[in-house]
Amino acid sequence: MYRHLLIATDGSELAGKGLDAGLALAAALGARATVVTVTEPWQDPLPGDPSGLALAFELREQQRQRHAQEAERILADARRRGDAAGVVVEGLHVADRLPDEAILETAQAGGADLLVMASHGHRGLRRLLLGSQAQSVVSRSEVPVLVVR
Repeated sequence: MYRHLLIATDGSELAGKGLDAGLALAAALGARATVVTVTEPWQDPLPGDPSGLALAFELREQQRQRHAQEAERILADARRRGDAAGVVVEGLHVADRLPDEAILETAQAGGADLLVMASHGHRGLRRLLLGSQAQSVVSRSEVPVLVVR
């Protein structure tokens, strides 16, 4: 049925539920599991201000280092959880991208046949204000998406 699961996580407790569900499914199916975590691009606090260029460059590099360290922590945790579930986890960090776009592109490039991710399940105004990565992925994905709450 499914041979390659792409499991998206941001390292949060809720995303951990999606990770655990994806790993359990991969174990039950004997499927490959790739875990992806995405860090968003730098947002310039002073766009167009030439006096802030040097500071912005330094802050951007510090942010990239923090993001890389956090991504490695998230992926190390995913590998530990995979080991416990009997699944070999391939970890992938996609830097400087919007999460929904990176998840969809990673699924396509890696040949995943099922996406697994968690959703907060926001509704109404809260969903409008916060947006929904899961909703964006579900509405645009060419492969099935399992959403865990």
